[in-house]
Amino acid sequence: MAGLTTFLTMAYIVIVNPSILQAAGVPFEQVFSATIIAAVIGTLWMALFANYPIAVAPGMGLNAFFISVVLGSGGKFGYEEVFASVFVAGILFIILSVTSVRTKMIEAIPDNLKHGISAGIGLFIAFIGLRQSGIITANDATLVGLGDLTSPVVLLTIFGLLLSIFLMALKVNGALFIGMAATAFVAFLTGEISFEGKIFSLPSLPEGMIIVNPIEALTGVFQHSLYGVVFAFLLVTVFDTTGTIIGVAEQAGLMKGKTLPRAKQALLSDSVATTVGAMFGTSPTTAYIESMSGVAAGGRTGLTSLTVACLFIVASLFGPVVSALSSLPAITSPALIIVGSLMMGHVAKIKWDELDEAFPAFLILLSMPLTSSIATGIALGFIAYPVLKLATGKWREIHPLVILFAVLFMIHLAFFGH
Repeated sequence: MAGLTTFLTMAYIVIVNPSILQAAGVPFEQVFSATIIAAVIGTLWMALFANYPIAVAPGMGLNAFFISVVLGSGGKFGYEEVFASVFVAGILFIILSVTSVRTKMIEAIPDNLKHGISAGIGLFIAFIGLRQSGIITANDATLVGLGDLTSPVVLLTIFGLLLSIFLMALKVNGALFIGMAATAFVAFLTGEISFEGKIFSLPSLPEGMIIVNPIEALTGVFQHSLYGVVFAFLLVTVFDTTGTIIGVAEQAGLMKGKTLPRAKQALLSDSVATTVGAMFGTSPTTAYIESMSGVAAGGRTGLTSLTVACLFIVASLFGPVVSALSSLPAITSPALIIVGSLMMGHVAKIKWDELDEAFPAFLILLSMPLTSSIATGIALGFIAYPVLKLATGKWREIHPLVILFAVLFMIHLAFFGH
């Protein structure tokens, strides 16, 4: 029951992830199958080796960042090169997971920058949801403006958004999934979507393995100067996964003081899934905070995540249905908007009364949605933080790694663009 509860709360990713990555030109069938593969591998690893009730799947926000890199390149490179960046980031994450460097890296990053990054990603993906649904549109005078609120897609989006929020407020398990299903049903009745042909089909990989040769992947990263992209993927995945795993473990009573038993295996579940997922065609994975719903239902061991992995395998047979659902923005946009709003909770943890701490976080919050780049937001925040600390005479508070990251980001922005 705990595994079923967790799966229902995060099943939306099977529909949302392919719909997002399709915008970068990746075939739907490829992303759908790769999403399932990454989720099954990561969640099975968590079940069998870490024995934790935590599910792993491609993360929201990171998929949005993926398409922003591809579309922002102006045709200089395609999604294959960005998958190479994800692959390299995954390899680095594996190395960090088996060494003590991961702990030092997490401790070096100021908390306010972490909160700013999480909240900024929330704004970014909520913006994508509002834009792709047509609630906001391009405007020549003000860049963005309110869309046509009477259009069928916008009305369906508002319906799905209100229903999902209502169910979440009532603490109904699987609220996002139920909201998407209800919106799909209304869309079917109104003729906005149709289910033609097969309902079931075996998953397929029309492009096979996208990353076959690791050396070619690394060469592609250097060739297109995607260092900042690799670092952004790595940075967000490392502290997002670590924070989620610790949060779920604390709720489940699995922490031993401040120590997490089998932490290495738990982190490897995500890093291995990210690496394998990139090879088949999906954005980085992360541990899902939705796992807390399974813990609340009684999940305490890997049996919960084993159940989730099995349910993902079952979901892989419903590709035609998922394809139809992901073709209508009104079905997936509410999930983007709501997940974005939940991530905005990190804003409350920023020290707004200390300008040298608050402004770098604010810069991240502002620049991510406005530049459509998570990497640019992270870069500006990391550059501003040591500069303000030095200006206010608080240089002792700057960790050497933060200075190193700032210098690397300055070089990247100055010579390689964003």
